[in-house]
Amino acid sequence: MNRIKGSRGAALPQRGVGNGVVVRDTSVKPAIHDLSAIPLLPTPYSLLPILFFLLLTFPAFAQTLSLDDTLKTLGSAGAGNAELRWDPFFASGTFSAGTHQAAFASGGAGETGTVLMDHREIMNLPLPYLENGSLRFPETFVTQVKNTFTRYAEEDHSRLRIAAIIIDPGHGGKDTGTRTLDGFTVKGKPATILEKDVTLKVALQVHAALAAAFPDKQLILTRDGDSYPTLEQRVALANSVPLAENETAIFVSIHANASPNKNARGFEVWYLSPDYRRELIDRSKYADSEEVLPILNSMLEEELTTESILMGNYILKRFEEAIGNTTPSRGLKSYTWAVVRGSRMSAVLVELPFLTNQADAVLMSDEAYLKKLSDALYKGITDFVAFFERSGGFTTIQ
Repeated sequence: MNRIKGSRGAALPQRGVGNGVVVRDTSVKPAIHDLSAIPLLPTPYSLLPILFFLLLTFPAFAQTLSLDDTLKTLGSAGAGNAELRWDPFFASGTFSAGTHQAAFASGGAGETGTVLMDHREIMNLPLPYLENGSLRFPETFVTQVKNTFTRYAEEDHSRLRIAAIIIDPGHGGKDTGTRTLDGFTVKGKPATILEKDVTLKVALQVHAALAAAFPDKQLILTRDGDSYPTLEQRVALANSVPLAENETAIFVSIHANASPNKNARGFEVWYLSPDYRRELIDRSKYADSEEVLPILNSMLEEELTTESILMGNYILKRFEEAIGNTTPSRGLKSYTWAVVRGSRMSAVLVELPFLTNQADAVLMSDEAYLKKLSDALYKGITDFVAFFERSGGFTTIQ
């Protein structure tokens, strides 16, 4: 992603003076004179073409915003912080604010063209353009995109939306989780890495990124320090988040992998086995029709399973993009993990690479590598949120 910042300004056109003007003197015989050396004073009529040209071109040059000002304006639309992904090869870009996007191709100054909003609405607007290697954004373009983002944000609040994201750093406190094997070294020096420390570092970075992207959502950590909430406490916290009728939540538990096989390595994502059945329906809402409860419960279970699979695949895809060249993917799997089966929402358990593998553990000792993991997990979650909310959600049974 290239961010382009620029300065404002453009050279004004030069006004030329013509030759061969015919002058008629009634006191003498008419003659043709060359007046090119004589300065000509402008007349109202001679200024009209220039004024007309300036009226046409002035908005393209003057009524524009820089990238920073554009991002601030779009970020105030209520849809989330704005950012630009720019492709210099195709001279095209995509603004995103929260889960919403505006895609465009740059044009010339004053040129209009297509802007695609959320892959569902096409607008014809003055296009951003490059000026001395810097992007300029016409005021009309910025205003219309901002207004559309605002409208989308208002629509989000009226449809099924993800209102809470619970991030669960595995283990903590007295429960260290897995650790690197005895004799583990980094650059020839003995080292020990604890699972509880890795999961907390990644969780804090993911939480901070999500909070910046979704200021209108509840972003919850089951722990934000070296404490030990039990599995029951983590699940109870997730299930107790207050939600409106058109709101739902998602749960992401973060762990680091381990195996007796020292050669086992890579990352994987787990969701709740479809064979496991929970009680998800609020019985008090169906007191007069208990016979339908098993049917509704089964339908909701299938919807949550579908959502969890989708979320897991989005996360895996981002991991593969970020670290697939150094760390293998072990794919998407299902199991009845306690922390996942206890939550009454879409949920996944993310297994970061193996601390019991020398190559994986060395990578996990690198702060830059952990940042890649955090960024990939953040992007995978936001990809799922965007897909869920654009489609209006899947979980319609409360």
